Amino acid sequence: SADRVVLLSDVDGLYTADPKLDPSATKYERVGFDEVLNKKLAVMDATAIALCRDCKMPIRIYNMTAPGELKRLMCGEELGTLVS
Repeated sequence: SADRVVLLSDVDGLYTADPKLDPSATKYERVGFDEVLNKKLAVMDATAIALCRDCKMPIRIYNMTAPGELKRLMCGEELGTLVS
């Protein structure tokens, strides 16, 4: 069985707002499921977030477009944002 969900994105983690549209957006290194739901942060569908929360399945958000990022992910580096 899996021990986490890996979400590949075009940004390097979860931000307070879309960093492409808002240069003042700040990145979360770690954020809780309830905060993601309460602040309606655009990670994935709210039902999927709640399911991950209820199953204690953390989500790691990585940038799929950065050179070498996939290799770093496969080598176990904890990059991006952890939702737990």
